[in-house]
Amino acid sequence: MATCDMTQDILYTIKNPKVTFNQRLKDMAKIAENSVELVKYTDLSKKYFECGAMMDMFEGKSPYRTRYCLPDYELFLKQGSEFLMLNPPEDIWDAVGNLLCLYHNIPDDGGLPVYIGCLDTLLEPFVRDEAEAEKAIRFLLVHVDRTISNAFCHADLSGRDTKAGRIILKLTKEMARPCPNMTLMWREDTPDDYMMAALDTAMEAAKPSFANDKLYRRDMGDYAVVSCYNTLPIGGCGLTLVRLNMNELPKLAKSPEDLLDRVIPEAVTAVCDAIDSRCEFIIDECHFYENTFLYREGLIKKDREHMVGMFGFVGLAECVNRALNLTEEKDRFGHSEKADAFGEAIMNRLKEELDKRPAKYGKYGLHAQVGVMEDTDSTPGGRIPIGEEPDLPYQIMNFTRMHRHCDAGCGELFPFDDTVKKNPRYLLDILKGAFASGARYLSFYSGNSDLVRVTGYLVKKSDLEKFEREEMTLNEATVNGSVVNKNLHLLDRKVRGEQ
Repeated sequence: MATCDMTQDILYTIKNPKVTFNQRLKDMAKIAENSVELVKYTDLSKKYFECGAMMDMFEGKSPYRTRYCLPDYELFLKQGSEFLMLNPPEDIWDAVGNLLCLYHNIPDDGGLPVYIGCLDTLLEPFVRDEAEAEKAIRFLLVHVDRTISNAFCHADLSGRDTKAGRIILKLTKEMARPCPNMTLMWREDTPDDYMMAALDTAMEAAKPSFANDKLYRRDMGDYAVVSCYNTLPIGGCGLTLVRLNMNELPKLAKSPEDLLDRVIPEAVTAVCDAIDSRCEFIIDECHFYENTFLYREGLIKKDREHMVGMFGFVGLAECVNRALNLTEEKDRFGHSEKADAFGEAIMNRLKEELDKRPAKYGKYGLHAQVGVMEDTDSTPGGRIPIGEEPDLPYQIMNFTRMHRHCDAGCGELFPFDDTVKKNPRYLLDILKGAFASGARYLSFYSGNSDLVRVTGYLVKKSDLEKFEREEMTLNEATVNGSVVNKNLHLLDRKVRGEQ
């Protein structure tokens, strides 16, 4: 059992002027969780952790809860909760109040919910007076932003045109706050005028993003998009997320062929071993499910279809460029068929090996991870690096090709200049064309907006400026966003115009 001296981390945390009391409390809890190593890893997993090719995503050395928890909020509103002493709601205010009570009792990593439900579906049955509903929904959104105040908190909207959905889009545009993040699940029967309203909101508030409902429903069944584009089953849990940094893999390979034939299978084994080890501690040692009322009341399920061990990856672009020794932009990932074909071969081999491996708990899900603030030279998932973006159609085609197997989520970001605001139909045509070609998830936003997408979450440019002045901000994701901006130059993404 390994232990560590926590003194310096504690002193830094309790003295840090840039964080609020609640953020400090959360950081102190994480220090305690990392003070002792209780998970038992295989030698291969240890090797990949030590060489930097794999990481545990700061979930803690002794994880005692799942990373992501997706309660069945529809069931909750239907039956109420014995543990929380809540009856089923009778009106919009009851519904909002019950949801807020549950949000503060979700055992996600960090103690804050990463999923607050498909809000239009949940609230539409209670919209009887639209003015009153707007007051209640505004109350909900303000409360979430001020008390959860974490841009990893995520709300979804169905692809149906609902009164609740229209109200949420209107308020989201007006408020322009980073929390909650938001996804609209686009379907072929989603009305164009509803989508135009959503795109208009996105260009002002950098949300919602858009998911290809058909693809994700095929892969995950009744699903939700949570946190940073993580796609998981409703009523389920993302048990843990172990990340493979493909940028490090060429160092372990003797040749491109060796990377495909030996290193990728070995890396998949190392990551899956680590996922199983962490899940064993969470489920069998900590008895996570038995110790939460969510399981006892049927709001989360403990079965194969609802437990997902998340296999994350970053750095595909760098892996391809280094393995093939590509230095000229015209030859590099995203710009040449040779590089892109090798990238696709890597992803196909990874998926092939992952499919061979039965998960010890539930199933594995492949996720294009969006990066962490410590990343300096690894591009999120299988994206093309910032500063090397090709023309828009080629970038979308590359993104679609490299993320075909990402059943547990992926995303791509496209800032546009303000001229596009006058023609949301242009964005809708892009989105429909991309989804028809197999793209899973797209985000559009204005390059001039105060709200910007970092990787999978939102921050305000004005908050980044406050943070640089040693001032605390309500949204704790500002801490991550400030460092990521410096390391990966998120504000330097190519801004598109109408073509």
